[in-house]
Amino acid sequence: MDLRQLEYFVSVAEERSFSRGAERVHVVQSAVSTAVAKLERELDIRLLDRAAHPIALTPAGAAFLTEARGALAAARRARNSVAPYREQLSGSVDLGTLLSSGPLDLPSALGRFHARYPLVSVRLRQSVAGTTGHLEAVADGALDLALVAATTPPAHVTLRTIAREPLLLLCRPEHRLGARIQARVADLAGETIVRFAAGWGIRRQTDEAFAAAGIAPEAPYEVADYDTAAGLVRNRLGVALLPSTPAGRYSDLRAVPVTPSTTWTLALATSARFPVSPAAAALADALLEESRS
Repeated sequence: MDLRQLEYFVSVAEERSFSRGAERVHVVQSAVSTAVAKLERELDIRLLDRAAHPIALTPAGAAFLTEARGALAAARRARNSVAPYREQLSGSVDLGTLLSSGPLDLPSALGRFHARYPLVSVRLRQSVAGTTGHLEAVADGALDLALVAATTPPAHVTLRTIAREPLLLLCRPEHRLGARIQARVADLAGETIVRFAAGWGIRRQTDEAFAAAGIAPEAPYEVADYDTAAGLVRNRLGVALLPSTPAGRYSDLRAVPVTPSTTWTLALATSARFPVSPAAAALADALLEESRS
């Protein structure tokens, strides 16, 4: 068993796909399949249920995933521990990202960070479980840092706020609420809502807003990106609540403020249990500085 096998297994398990797992680690799918099969032979047990669609973890695989993440995190910390002894900052940082970083220009921030620290490798990671998945990964040490839509940190995680912006109602211009200066959340009682996947911060916030208003709108559409949500709205299939930055990208649609105001918060999550590497600390500082500029 080696770290490469563990990395390939974790990528497949988290992506729930050999092809997406291979893309994530930048190798051909056959190499990933071979490495995971070899790992299963060495352990003499099945870790993945390949007959499931998408691929699922066996009970043994779920237990092994936790330990594999821990082993990879420990190896990364070991590598990063020698960084202070080099003349120039180096190392690797695994950064969890969301569909939107709000007003934070993440590509620009990463570009400036790379120019300043060219020997630091930053690897971006997304999670099918959104904010919930990132918080768990940071707590377990599987991620160094993560951008999350959350205000209350779970155990072993520290949150630092980067940005706040309101959720807006996205609808067609001719929609009954499209001409409003402001719409009440309660006004959405009879609407079809395009919502986001469970575990996403925006899903939790919209569910809480609907519950507080005492409504339960019909929500047959669950999507994993803002463009699809906007497309469904554009084709008269529903309305959606989006943070103001992505909502403003769809100029053909109306973005209406809602009351009571619901705030989408972008925060930087770091581990409160494991030491933060010098490279990760430098990136955290750069992102927080970017948010203040």
